[in-house]
Amino acid sequence: MGHDNGLSHDEQYSTATTVEEFRTNIAEVERRIAAAAERAGRDRTDIELLPVSKTVPQERIRLAVAAGCTKLGENKVQEAHRKSEEMADLDIDWAVIGHLQSNKAKFVAQFASELQALDRLKVARALDRRLQGEGRTLDVYVQVNTSAEDSKFGMPPEELLGFLKEVRAFDSLNVQGLMTLALFSSDIDRVRPCFQMLRSLRDQV
Repeated sequence: MGHDNGLSHDEQYSTATTVEEFRTNIAEVERRIAAAAERAGRDRTDIELLPVSKTVPQERIRLAVAAGCTKLGENKVQEAHRKSEEMADLDIDWAVIGHLQSNKAKFVAQFASELQALDRLKVARALDRRLQGEGRTLDVYVQVNTSAEDSKFGMPPEELLGFLKEVRAFDSLNVQGLMTLALFSSDIDRVRPCFQMLRSLRDQV
């Protein structure tokens, strides 16, 4: 039996088409998360698994929910909004995980419970205005560009503290933490500094 090195980019899971297959896949992912947490000295209960349902048809999403997936991530706002309306009979928490344009804030304010990519005051203002109108609040994670790549969204690290001070003025936005998309590389020594920087920033705030 080979040594389990935890999560790997190239490991494939069979596409689930039944509730039981979803449960099997979820259990395996959970097992590997727990193993990785133990190696890192982390508390497993501090780590959340967020299944992403983008491009997945409603029929399979309903199976996933029946298997226990009650929170789902979507990166296309209008697709997520449509799904939330089509599956309003289900108790799903929708997390928007992609870059958000201010003109899409009205959709997020209507259905999402979480936004994981807040990086501009213009978007924060638009969200707050729409959320106030809906009588809702929204959990948000602030996205930081830790890799300094022009292709990545997120604010420069040096602007974070000032941004957080201004965001706190918006009563409808509940800042839960920070988020980053690390450098896309198989070289862990190049990837790790992105997360080290994010942790350092977290400790400062």
